[in-house]
Amino acid sequence: MDTTLQDPLVGRLLDGRYRVDARIAVGGMATVYRAVDTRLDRVLALKVMHPALAADAAFVERFIREAKSVARLAHPNVVGVFDQGAEGAYVYLAMEYVAGCTLRDVLRERGALTPRAALDILEPVLAALGAAHRAGFVHRDMKPENVLIGDDGRVKVADFGLVRAVGSATATTGAVLGTVSYLAPEQIEHGTADTRADVYACGVVLYEMLTGVKPHSGDTPAQVLYQHLNTDVPAPSAAVPGLAPELDELVAAATARDPEVRPHDAVALLALLREARAGLGDEQLDAVPPSARSGGRDTAEDRTSVIARPVPAAADARQMERTGRLPAPEAPPVARRRPPRGPLLVVVAVLLALGLGTGVWYIGSGQFTRVPAVLGQSEAAATKRVTDAGLEVGSTKRAFSDVYERGTVMAVDPAPGERVRGNGTVVLTLSRGPEVVKVPNLKGRPLAEAKRLLEQEGLAPGVITKEFSDSVAQGSVIGSDPEPGTERSPDSAVALVVSKGSPIDVPDVSGETVADATAVLQEEGLTVRVAPERIDSPEEAGTVAAQSLAGGSRAAEGDVITLTVSKGPKLVEVPDVTDESTADARAALEDAGFEVEVKKSFPYLGDTVASQSVKGGGTAPEGSTITITIKGL
Repeated sequence: MDTTLQDPLVGRLLDGRYRVDARIAVGGMATVYRAVDTRLDRVLALKVMHPALAADAAFVERFIREAKSVARLAHPNVVGVFDQGAEGAYVYLAMEYVAGCTLRDVLRERGALTPRAALDILEPVLAALGAAHRAGFVHRDMKPENVLIGDDGRVKVADFGLVRAVGSATATTGAVLGTVSYLAPEQIEHGTADTRADVYACGVVLYEMLTGVKPHSGDTPAQVLYQHLNTDVPAPSAAVPGLAPELDELVAAATARDPEVRPHDAVALLALLREARAGLGDEQLDAVPPSARSGGRDTAEDRTSVIARPVPAAADARQMERTGRLPAPEAPPVARRRPPRGPLLVVVAVLLALGLGTGVWYIGSGQFTRVPAVLGQSEAAATKRVTDAGLEVGSTKRAFSDVYERGTVMAVDPAPGERVRGNGTVVLTLSRGPEVVKVPNLKGRPLAEAKRLLEQEGLAPGVITKEFSDSVAQGSVIGSDPEPGTERSPDSAVALVVSKGSPIDVPDVSGETVADATAVLQEEGLTVRVAPERIDSPEEAGTVAAQSLAGGSRAAEGDVITLTVSKGPKLVEVPDVTDESTADARAALEDAGFEVEVKKSFPYLGDTVASQSVKGGGTAPEGSTITITIKGL
């Protein structure tokens, strides 16, 4: 029987846009469906959180926030995120649909892979994780199920649902988030995960691709956890004789139990992979391993779980204090019925966390009432459901939300699922819809004050341009883009136009002494600076040869005008043009940088230079006039 027929979402139009066609996979936190975006007419994957998790407002907010972060990666080996939203209790992500299979499917079908195939798969995985790591994100749940292999051969990393910022890799308050077989020791022991936790998981995945089996196994998740903490991942060649030593070294580096010894991120591991691959020949890369399939269905350690880190018994605590490790868990006795003690408490605690002993949670629950799941419901529906459960609805709050529609419940205190004694009170928080901010009127405000007001309103100062204004004081805001009153999302940028004050017509001070020029400019409200270097100029030495803003241009009060002082004219050697024709003489003198004046003797019949005002070989200021006299008869 096709179980998807029992799924309430299959065949439904979610959020008025996404038609859910079939269920693809079910994970520990969400179900993935193949769907069609009816607006854009394209096939995509729809990841819908399980209702139990969707009832946790904090989890939903984090899910959406981190999904937005992943959407910014835009890497060819990362499954793209197109959209996110919620309809009632269904919180979803719309993602790129990859037609093909997962690496888990490949390992089930083929068992161990050739080294070449294993490295061909791991290399794009590390490229994707490297981009995430360098962008500040940690995946935290790397495993074969999250490696997609498309029909076209492309490899993509999926399910960044557990992603967190690198800087936020802190203790998780008694819980470890991830998949048991691929958890790094520090995730198990301390609940911390940075980029090196992803490196460890990739090392385990590489081992599994090379051998067809996981490096650690056990009858219970607790036994697997214990091995991660206390046993090194074995060399792949121990399971598959003949594998190259370079592959053993690569797995050992990635799965070092001490995170300080591992490559610091996926980029560093990718460099090691390429170095190892370069040292392998075709025979080593294409070695066909013996069949060693893991086979069968996923076990408990294959699923993403939230695993409690139990408080050890007194003896266990002493051993942990002394050695830094929990004692090895024992297999639970079959025939005995006495309560578990000592190390077995670890096993029991893990089994309870995995939901294998849920009956314990109901002991003594008769005097409590659980808060019903009402997230996403209208105020009236939520109120009815709460009162039907025997609880009272207290004061109602309102807050902005990008996830929940306006008027629906976005948070509950106590949270859904929590137990409340007797007929306790529940506080509902209703969504005001997406938060919008109105651009304030900043005209006439000094720039610093305008920036402060924008930040107080939740907006950001954008590009600042300056214009002259006769009505707005210099340094104050003339206007903004968008205009005042316009609604914008929080953190949107607002461009500002700032007044330069009334324009000043810059006077021409060329040829003036520096003192006189400075006085004239300062009287107009301008600031004067004198350039340290002097230049040759037709202007008299010590006077202004040039100014940074030419006379007649416009400036603002306080603008700096740089004056360059003249060294006086440059002296140039005068060519001898006597006995030359008028035309030749003129050309020679002009080429030397002089002006030429021609004077003829009476009667005006000759065309030969008789004399020149400055004798040839002498010097004269560049640009000055040389007079030549033409011979008469």
